Amino acid sequence: MTFVAINVIQVPADKASILEERFSARKGAVDQAPGFQSFELLRPVAGQDDYLVITRWDQEADFAAWQASESFERGHQSDPSGAGKQRPVASSATLWTFAVVQESA
Repeated sequence: MTFVAINVIQVPADKASILEERFSARKGAVDQAPGFQSFELLRPVAGQDDYLVITRWDQEADFAAWQASESFERGHQSDPSGAGKQRPVASSATLWTFAVVQESA
């Protein structure tokens, strides 16, 4: 059963471009993780400042393994050049997880 992880990231408007640049700099970094299916970064368009990062996985264990990986650590704690820690741009983040029980494409 497909597993979906949605990271809800609250980002002040003046930091939104920084968040998008950071995701752009590591585009494709998760693509080779075992069990990975897809990734989406959704920008809010009206009335909110929450970005959604949506990933789909074959199973929850695949997502957990990616979270424990060196690739995840590099992407979330250091700048793309590896020079050191980046300052957070989000004011908060919440992780939602789901099992897909029905879908249509």
